[in-house]
Amino acid sequence: MEQLFYRSTRGAGEPVTASQAILQGLARDGGLYVPERIPRLENTLEELAEMSYPETAYAVMKQFFTDFTEEELKGCIAKAYDSKFDTPEIAPLRKAEDLFYLELFHGATIAFKDMALSILPHLMTVSARKNGVKNEIVILTATSGDTGKAALAGFADVEGTRIVVFYPKDGVSLIQEKQMVTQKGANTLVVGIRGNFDDAQSGVKAMFGDRALEQKLQAAGFQFSSANSINIGRLVPQVAYYVYAYAKLRKQGELGPGETLNVTVPTGNFGNILAAYYAKAMGVPLGKLVCASNENKVLFDFFRTGTYDRNREFILTSSPSMDILVSSNLERLIYQVAGQDPQRNAAFMEQLNRTGVYTLPEEMRGRLQDFYGGYTDEAGTAEAIRQVYQAAGYILDPHTAVAAHVAKAYRQETGDTAKMLVVSTASPYKFTRSVLSAIQPEYGRQEDFALADALSQLSGIPIPRAIEDIRSAPVLHRTVCEKEEMPKVVKGFLGVKSES
Repeated sequence: MEQLFYRSTRGAGEPVTASQAILQGLARDGGLYVPERIPRLENTLEELAEMSYPETAYAVMKQFFTDFTEEELKGCIAKAYDSKFDTPEIAPLRKAEDLFYLELFHGATIAFKDMALSILPHLMTVSARKNGVKNEIVILTATSGDTGKAALAGFADVEGTRIVVFYPKDGVSLIQEKQMVTQKGANTLVVGIRGNFDDAQSGVKAMFGDRALEQKLQAAGFQFSSANSINIGRLVPQVAYYVYAYAKLRKQGELGPGETLNVTVPTGNFGNILAAYYAKAMGVPLGKLVCASNENKVLFDFFRTGTYDRNREFILTSSPSMDILVSSNLERLIYQVAGQDPQRNAAFMEQLNRTGVYTLPEEMRGRLQDFYGGYTDEAGTAEAIRQVYQAAGYILDPHTAVAAHVAKAYRQETGDTAKMLVVSTASPYKFTRSVLSAIQPEYGRQEDFALADALSQLSGIPIPRAIEDIRSAPVLHRTVCEKEEMPKVVKGFLGVKSES
């Protein structure tokens, strides 16, 4: 197979292999690694329809990770998609009313991040071995709620790695926080910051760009990498589930040969919907990619106006994983619609960093036709949970509810009758208070774990192991810091002396 190389969206440095891009996470110039081309699927959709999830994952990932041997890549996939998932399908499809829901929450932490973070640690350790890396790899991650726990679960006690997760102290659900602060593993550290997700994300990016810190860590035998969706090793595994979903709907007779399937994705950091864009570029007959936002509707405004403006009030919502004003993965799309011109892309990113705003020229906006931006407010989110439950007995978490509401609004606004896949990104058990309050408001007075019991009675679905495990688990991580103190906390964890 022809070797596929990766370049920075900002242009500096030579092309790198997939394993090198995975190891580095963020390019040295602050850009994100992108493949020099999007490969086409080698298998037909009819062939893919007969494949299991691991087989589909291999068919997709081998096209991107061309410096991995078949044995290496299949080994990573086998370790990732195993009994950690509570169904052999890995990503089952459910139909409720006239929408198809792709359930991506059957992994160890009951959120879609498991789909990629189950495999990233294995990709990374193989990458380190391939490139003769002797340093200990330090995973630095900012989370708006779900990435953190999934990364911790993936990297806990993985030899040759340590992981530090930063989260907004008052910006995640109680269950999301409990999942993180009870995490076992001698190589793990969880830190609450006094600020929001964007503060955590910008703090992590600043550490990646700090050359003095890099040298100090190198001298102590460490090097940084990332488990956020800025890492290409996170993004590519997500492409697989769009290929899988289309092929399975084709096998079930829900789609005819070549029939277009629209996709609605609840998104904040833009990685999940970007994976759908890559799947479409690989040859999957996806139609409109509907980007669903909550009240932090920076992406909605961008797709409607061509202007990205992060200078606005940050709103805490019932869908906290989407409470984001700086959508890091959008840079990969901007690079694409800028004609893969790194200087042009870098100018937009520099403007965003300096002023918080950039506006695309008309010819670049014309290349965004694959996308449609929609959003809903808190009332609309609750209404979607209640309505789908009453109509179909199917329970959505708040993020999936945002997507369901936007999917229906898209159809009404455009008259597009193509079949619609809604990406279901989290189990309702992660957000029991919001879910049950929407269905029956009187539930709101109970404590969170009592609400899990109530949700089980209502849905008939057993409480997931991920929730039962943290019910009485001791808190192991209590560190809280200001955003300016993040580098000091990392150095303390690694035993690297700070300057006096």
